[in-house]
Amino acid sequence: MARRWLTLGLAGVLLGSTLVATPASAAASRTATPAYQITSESVSWHDVLRGHFHPRRDPIVIAHRGASGYRPEHTLEAYRLAIAMGADYIEPDLVSTRDGVLVARHENEISSTTDVAQRPEFADRRRTKIIDGQAVTGWFTEDFTLAELRTLRARERLPELRPHSAQYDGLYQIPTLQEIIDLVRQESRRLNRTIGIYPETKHPTYFDSIGLSLEEPLVQTLRRNGLAHRNAPVYIQSFETSNLRDLNRMIDVPLIQLLDSSGAPYDLVAAGDPRTYADLATPQGLRWISRYADGIGANKNLIVPRDSSGALTAPTSLIRDAHRAGLLVHAWTFRAENNFLPLDFQIGTDPAAYGNIAAEYALFLRLGVDGLFSDHPDTAVAAVSWNRRFAYAGR
Repeated sequence: MARRWLTLGLAGVLLGSTLVATPASAAASRTATPAYQITSESVSWHDVLRGHFHPRRDPIVIAHRGASGYRPEHTLEAYRLAIAMGADYIEPDLVSTRDGVLVARHENEISSTTDVAQRPEFADRRRTKIIDGQAVTGWFTEDFTLAELRTLRARERLPELRPHSAQYDGLYQIPTLQEIIDLVRQESRRLNRTIGIYPETKHPTYFDSIGLSLEEPLVQTLRRNGLAHRNAPVYIQSFETSNLRDLNRMIDVPLIQLLDSSGAPYDLVAAGDPRTYADLATPQGLRWISRYADGIGANKNLIVPRDSSGALTAPTSLIRDAHRAGLLVHAWTFRAENNFLPLDFQIGTDPAAYGNIAAEYALFLRLGVDGLFSDHPDTAVAAVSWNRRFAYAGR
C-alpha cells in the first residue's frame, strides 16, 4: 500500500535551483514516473518568479522564517526575498525583549542565530534557564532591551548545510514585528498583490511566567495596523493550546494549532493534562481544536510517516479527519536539502545537496493539504503553480 501511494501521481521533478539563490534562479526538472510528467518547458522558473503562474490561494505558500534556505532566517532580507519569490505569507516567530517589544527569532535563546557569543560586552548575560521544562544555556532575548538587540547581527543557523546563506552573516539586524508588517505593506503595494503574515508565539507559558506575555502586544500591534479582523491576511499559530484559546476571545483572525509528531503542548504538561500531540491529532482531538482554532499546522510525519530507515510509509487519515472537523491543514516544513527529505526523494549522499523536493510537494498536494511551510518558497511556488496548471488540464 505504501508504495502505491508513492508511485501514483508523483511529480518526480527536481527543482534544481542553485545554492546561491536569487529571484532569477534557473530550474531543471527530472521525470521519475510517466504518470504525471512536468518538464521545464511546461512552466519555466522565470515565468513563476515573474508571477505569470502565481499560485492559487488554496493551497497557500508560507515562507518559513522567510526564505530561510537562502538567507539567515527571520531577517527582513529573508522575508523580502520570500516575497519576491511569490510566497503568499511570511512567517515570523515572535519572542519578547526585556522592554516588551516583539521581535522575530526562532527561539528566545539566540546564540545560534546571532553573533552575541562573539560580543564581549554581553558575556555576562549568558545564563542557564528552564524553558518548557528543559535546561537551556545561552543568551536570551528577554535579557536584552530592543536597543541592545539592535547592536547584534544575524547569522545562518545551519552553516554546514547552507554555506551560501552563511555568506550573509553579520549583515542584518533582528527585526521587530512592526518592521515586518511595514515591509509586507510596502511590498504588497509595490507588487499589487496581498501578502500575509503568519506569526507564531514562541514559548507563551514561559513568557507569561516572567511577566512578558506575548498575546497582548501581538493583538495590540495587529489592531494598530488594521489587521485584527476576520478577513485580514493573518494567521496566528502556536504549539500551545491555552494561548490560542485566549486569542480566540481576543481577536478575530484565523488561529492555527501546531501539532508535532512527538511530545505534548507545554501548557498541557504544566497543567497536568496528559494529552499529547498524538491525542490532539485524533478525530476527537481535532474536534476539540475546532472549538477555538481554524486549522492545524501539522508536522509532515503526522501526514505521511517515515519508517526507521527514513523511507515513507502509507499516509494517515489526518488530512481527511481534520477537514471533517472543519479545520485547514498546513504542513511543515518542506526543505530542499537531502538532510531533511525522506529517503525516497534523496539524490546522492551529500546531505547539503538538493534532493527531489518537487516529488515531496506533489505527494502532499495530492493528499489535499491547504498550505505548505517551506524554507525554499520559490520551489513551493513552482510546485503549487504546476499543480494548478495540471489540475486545469484535467489531471
